[in-house]
Amino acid sequence: MRHHLPVSLILGAAVCLSAAGPTKIPEPGTPYNPRTYVCARASVPVVVDGEVDEPAWNKAPWSDAFVDIEGAAKPKPRLRTMVKMLWDDDYFYIAGYLEEPDLWATLTERDSIIFQDNDFEVFIDPDGDTHDYYELEMNALNTVWDLLLVRPYRDGGPAIHAWDIRGLKTAVKLVGTLNRPGDKDKSWFVEIALPWEILKEAADPKASPKPGDRWRVEFSRVEYRLDVKDGAYVKRPDAQGRPLAEDNWVWSPTGLINIHYPEMWAFVQFSGAVAGQSREAFRKLPEDEAKWALRRIYYRQWALRAEKGSFAPDWKSLGLRDKDFKLKGFAFPPAVRAAGGLFEAFYTAPDGTVWRIVQDGRVAKGE
Repeated sequence: MRHHLPVSLILGAAVCLSAAGPTKIPEPGTPYNPRTYVCARASVPVVVDGEVDEPAWNKAPWSDAFVDIEGAAKPKPRLRTMVKMLWDDDYFYIAGYLEEPDLWATLTERDSIIFQDNDFEVFIDPDGDTHDYYELEMNALNTVWDLLLVRPYRDGGPAIHAWDIRGLKTAVKLVGTLNRPGDKDKSWFVEIALPWEILKEAADPKASPKPGDRWRVEFSRVEYRLDVKDGAYVKRPDAQGRPLAEDNWVWSPTGLINIHYPEMWAFVQFSGAVAGQSREAFRKLPEDEAKWALRRIYYRQWALRAEKGSFAPDWKSLGLRDKDFKLKGFAFPPAVRAAGGLFEAFYTAPDGTVWRIVQDGRVAKGE
């Protein structure tokens, strides 16, 4: 078995980012500590109608409350947001609770840029390689925008807006009145069923999860501050008359105002147990640490590229502290090599498995 490819071939089907010139990839400004959730199987069929206070959902736990996208250094969100999840043979189910005193939405056409309204967003990277992941956004009118990201924008994208989640089911329940200033609303709920038949396309292997599998998942909420003008809600302006920047609240913080950092998203572990019948602990795996170390090498390589015009050709040239990259059971130092606008780095596990990252940011098992 080959543990790595010749550096001249490591791009595969990816785009060579160096053609656009040196680019620094910003590093997250919060410690790496993805949230986790053990997703149980639904005990009864789930009816997607926006009602989450029903038998299918009552025994599924709510997540921790959302935080600011930049992490603990920023104030806690002023409104509470939580999610819960279930699964069965056909669907991945998501329920969301969004506290909201002013229910507002304007967009009614599918695949509108939904984050221009207050919204709820879902991101799913089935195989955790940070490429080929899904995005779904919806507002309080139950208008949806679904798209496929070939790579994060930092790595050249693109986003495929024409892609649709065939068989998607969504519903919204409003606790209050939509677009009616002057009263006091309470919240809105979302309920989503995402078919495995579509989600499995970006999985490795291309199949729905089995008990014990873990996918990378993130949830986000965009929230604007609103004023009332001529009897209608409007986005609050800044001193120059432009709308104030939105708040970005997420389940697992990325550490910067950019949700497209899949390496920082949470882990969802699929359990074979039925919700409420037993509790299963989340399992950390040794490769999680190796993947994060490789990601830090990736950040460093792009910083060097921006500063000096080229990638480091070996481990020593990276200027990183050895002790921070000595991982239990993995060969040290990690292999690093570069040529022209390409680089690769990889760790070898005790069983010979190789975990590898290249300049386009994809991290996966080596060949």
